[in-house]
Amino acid sequence: MAIARPTLVLSLAARLLQAPRRDLSARGPDEPLTVVRIPRALQRRQEQRQSGRRTAQRPLLVRPGPLLVSARRPELNQPARLTLGRWECAALASRGWRHRRALRDYFSIERAQLEAPALRGLPSDGSFADLGLEPGVLRALHDAAPEVVRPTTVQSRTIPPLLHGHHLLCAAETGSGKTLSYLLPLLQRLVDRPALETHRIPAPRGLVLVPSRELAEQVQAVAQSLGRSLGLRVQELGGGHGMSRIRLQLSKQPSAHVLVATPGALWKALKSQLITLEQLSFMVLDEADTLLDESFQDLVDYILEKSHIAQGPADLQDPFNPKAQLVLVGATFPEGVSQLLSKVGSPSSLTTITSSKLHCIMPHVRQTFMRLKGTDKVTELVQILKQRDKTDKTGCSGTVLVFCNSSSTVNWLGYILDDHKIKHLRLQGQMPASMRAGIFQCFQKGSQDILLCTDIASRGLDSTHVELVVNYDFPLTLQDYIHRAGRVGRVGSEVPGSVISFVTHPWDVSLVQKIELAARRRRTLPGLASSVREPLPQQA
Repeated sequence: MAIARPTLVLSLAARLLQAPRRDLSARGPDEPLTVVRIPRALQRRQEQRQSGRRTAQRPLLVRPGPLLVSARRPELNQPARLTLGRWECAALASRGWRHRRALRDYFSIERAQLEAPALRGLPSDGSFADLGLEPGVLRALHDAAPEVVRPTTVQSRTIPPLLHGHHLLCAAETGSGKTLSYLLPLLQRLVDRPALETHRIPAPRGLVLVPSRELAEQVQAVAQSLGRSLGLRVQELGGGHGMSRIRLQLSKQPSAHVLVATPGALWKALKSQLITLEQLSFMVLDEADTLLDESFQDLVDYILEKSHIAQGPADLQDPFNPKAQLVLVGATFPEGVSQLLSKVGSPSSLTTITSSKLHCIMPHVRQTFMRLKGTDKVTELVQILKQRDKTDKTGCSGTVLVFCNSSSTVNWLGYILDDHKIKHLRLQGQMPASMRAGIFQCFQKGSQDILLCTDIASRGLDSTHVELVVNYDFPLTLQDYIHRAGRVGRVGSEVPGSVISFVTHPWDVSLVQKIELAARRRRTLPGLASSVREPLPQQA
């Protein structure tokens, strides 16, 4: 019995080995064999695992030196000395951010320099007196802003052609000193030319048109401090109020020499014949790209029709027939801006001044991008603000701007911060004018360190005390990102600035990838290559 069992096992094994042969012989020579197929997805997954093992085995070479882009994954870092070519492919840190596996990933565009671009390359002996400003205007500047000693690059290139009577388009990065570049020539022109006979209604000789009430308050404060010692009166005409408030503002005697106004308020005053623009000698469109878009188009067109714009410098010489010198100022002039400028005048009549960093990522501001779920943004923001509050107790730091895309998000986020005992201010467009007035000025004066706001606080407002900008909602356009990031790192800022952006939606990822690629290539942001060109300023 013991001998029979091995014999049985061997016979069964022989049958199993011979079974495939019998099967092959039964099929015939022309009959196809059975094919076992592996799913393509399984093959791809296996290839990725094998390639991952191979890359993990290779040692990572880290070169010493500063970085231009630092990522959570070190293999995606880019040294500061390396610049990608225009057509060279880049391994983006945000490449896979549309997938949920990228949550909690992040990267930063590091500071490439310490000072603002508007202060680089300036001669050590440069002064405002060299630009052609008169002694009275120089004294007014010293009394109003003694800390302003040397002109920035934009001011040194803008003031001389304005003093020679040329229409001018100034396109320069945020925080480069554009407000003084047009206010100083404006005030000098009004001092040189005496006023004509008074009208029965106010007739300002200088007009600065701005898109928001907050910016109107700021420009009026700067112009008033300059004009006080020159004997020039400056008045602000903001929107959001009824006709009775506008009538009360314009009924003040004597009337103002310079008017800083929003398009809506000025349109109401012109329609009601409470003011006339017949004596204008100087007209400024500040944040011109915003004023010329469709949201203000009809209002600005009507205001331009009521103004007498000079054809050239020769028209400005007649003191008895005043014509207005035109100045357009902005930090972003995207594609198609030439069509908007044609409403104002022929492009050939404008002397164009542009900066080298127009539409570029600011090289002196650290910018961090974090890929988060929408439900994680509140937790991350509270952690950032509380961590910053701890550092405030140990040393001096600046203030914080938190940007949202809607007024409802500002209000909702404010309630969350209230629950966490985080003191803050709120600023959004749906607030009544009585509540909105003065909020940004309180923030500038330091009554609160945190301001929750929409994009109304991103255009032109001076924020030299701001240390951190948080994009709680990522901006909808690259222009909005430039203006928000421009709230830090301005000329005269006391603290180094940084920007933190929460990236949530697929359309946010698309904008982030464009920003990262432009930073790695050190080029302008795509879609913002302005058709505005820079002819040489013609000196009279």
